[in-house]
Amino acid sequence: MPVTQAAIDPNTWVNAHADYLYAFAIKRIADEEIAKDLVQDTFLAALQKVRTFEGKSSERTWLTAILKNKIVDVYRKRSSVIVSSDIADAERVQQDFFDTDGHWTQQHYPREMGVEEQYLENKELGQALKKCMEKLPALWLSVFTMKHIDDETSERICTELKVSAQNFWVIIHRAKLNLRACLQKNWV
Repeated sequence: MPVTQAAIDPNTWVNAHADYLYAFAIKRIADEEIAKDLVQDTFLAALQKVRTFEGKSSERTWLTAILKNKIVDVYRKRSSVIVSSDIADAERVQQDFFDTDGHWTQQHYPREMGVEEQYLENKELGQALKKCMEKLPALWLSVFTMKHIDDETSERICTELKVSAQNFWVIIHRAKLNLRACLQKNWV
């Protein structure tokens, strides 16, 4: 049932939606202060746009959509500041993964990690993955997060972050390689 203009009460937003929006933001940004700021910015933007809310979705869905756009702005800002040393360091991790023929080296050949469905909720795995993700260069982290956490389309990611489709797939591949290597080192 759509929410009518009269049913919208911005005075209830903090109690009704702040925790949910914060959890949504912190999962994607991994910075408490930025996540808090994003939630506040979301409420402010919603307050400014409350007259345009058509009620085609729930209030929470509408607020989450606003927050998603704010998160994409953070991704865009982070990824526009490309630190070549970060990328060089991340690529250096991978330089010994393959031999001259493009085959896995014995040392870096993918090992069975034992990540079965019951481990996907494992708190230790989640913490290790979070730490490994924080080591990725900003652009790689933004692309990986948008693709695998936010389930954004490749086309939208390329448009929002201004990367070519070919570069997108290279970034995804390299991010996954780095995450796998980091998890094998720090979790398995």
